[in-house]
Amino acid sequence: MISKIMEEALNKQVNREYYSAYLYLAMSAWFESVNMKGFSKWMRVQAREEQTHGDKFLEYLMARGGKVYLGAIEAPKAKWASAGKVFEEVYTHEQKVTGMINTLVDLAIREKDHATFEMLQWFVKEQVEEESNASEILARIMTAGDVPGHLFYLDHQLGKRE
Repeated sequence: MISKIMEEALNKQVNREYYSAYLYLAMSAWFESVNMKGFSKWMRVQAREEQTHGDKFLEYLMARGGKVYLGAIEAPKAKWASAGKVFEEVYTHEQKVTGMINTLVDLAIREKDHATFEMLQWFVKEQVEEESNASEILARIMTAGDVPGHLFYLDHQLGKRE
């Protein structure tokens, strides 16, 4: 059985993961609106991945006998100034999520909840990948600058994500 403190914290993280999916869907829609279909596809794939993360937390809670409480998901913004601004926000958001995961790990340690600690290790590793991907794409956008041909090439590359 999971402690009430851990149950509450994991329920909050479920909401945060679904918010991340919502945020990336909003970004996908914005990219679509400015005819950057490759960026848009990349974001839709990312949104599905975040949905899966929320599902993992949800399934874990249920497996440990915890109760799931789904709260309202905050509406993300819908407009950005550029692809670079979007990925600055993605990178910042992923850093914030890393902090949230680290806080959960700290809580699991304080609660002496070894099972939750172990489950969270997957997310710790995942966040390294998430931050790295966002940072790499942001760097590529900054290198491309406002050169349309370079952004078109990057858009084409990102559209290959499965």
